[in-house]
Amino acid sequence: MNRKCRILLLMAAGICTGASAQSPPAPQPVPVIDGGLGRRSLELTITADGKPAAAAVVKVHIAYGFGGFHKLDLEAGTNVDGKVKFTGLPTSVRRPPLKFYGSKDQLSGQADYDPAAICHAQRDIALAKAE
Repeated sequence: MNRKCRILLLMAAGICTGASAQSPPAPQPVPVIDGGLGRRSLELTITADGKPAAAAVVKVHIAYGFGGFHKLDLEAGTNVDGKVKFTGLPTSVRRPPLKFYGSKDQLSGQADYDPAAICHAQRDIALAKAE
């Protein structure tokens, strides 16, 4: 009888220990939107009040080609880590740099990227209230 009690006690302790130990959340994949215009890319990290801005929206307008007659508007949302990646960006654009606008609720921010200068870049956008 004493042995059975010890086994049950050890099993109960193991269950309690397993319930209290939490594993870190699995990393979420970074959303990727492909413009299909070239080999340039930009990865953005969006923050609000120093914390990742989940579900923020990032937009960019691209005028490219001879005379900038071709146009493309891209829009993507961030993951829980505030990250999003734009790929397939052209090397040359009509008016560099490209302006990426981030927004969430009443907050907004901007990052510039010149694809002719840097092939694969990373930028941060800190969202703040518009003044």
